[in-house]
Amino acid sequence: MKKDIDFSPVTGVKLAIAKEETSTGTEWAVYIINLNLIELKNVMITSKGYGEINGESKKTSVLRHMIDELGEQAVAKVEAIDPAVFVLTNEFWVSYYIMDQIFDKKFIFTSGSFDSGFIKMIPEIGLEGVLHA
Repeated sequence: MKKDIDFSPVTGVKLAIAKEETSTGTEWAVYIINLNLIELKNVMITSKGYGEINGESKKTSVLRHMIDELGEQAVAKVEAIDPAVFVLTNEFWVSYYIMDQIFDKKFIFTSGSFDSGFIKMIPEIGLEGVLHA
């Protein structure tokens, strides 16, 4: 049962939503950043958005992504994200293994997270965006 699993605190793993300028315009994407000196295995990431737009309740589809291995001090692009969902709360649930130990953390970007004052350079990926640790 879930209550019997020892979930150690997550350290050294961050999530970023960043923008990249391409020939077709600005593209936003979600990145997972592993700052640990050991690889992560079986990284499972689920994402969903929820909230209200003009007083009407909205939900996005739940997306699931699997990364077999994320090397030490490595970055992986998880998914593209449409800026239209930035008005919603965007939730990412990340689970992974280090050796035989499972780690689990929820990263939540609230609707105000993408205001221009919060957009900063993220050195780990060399792009501007919002970093969640």
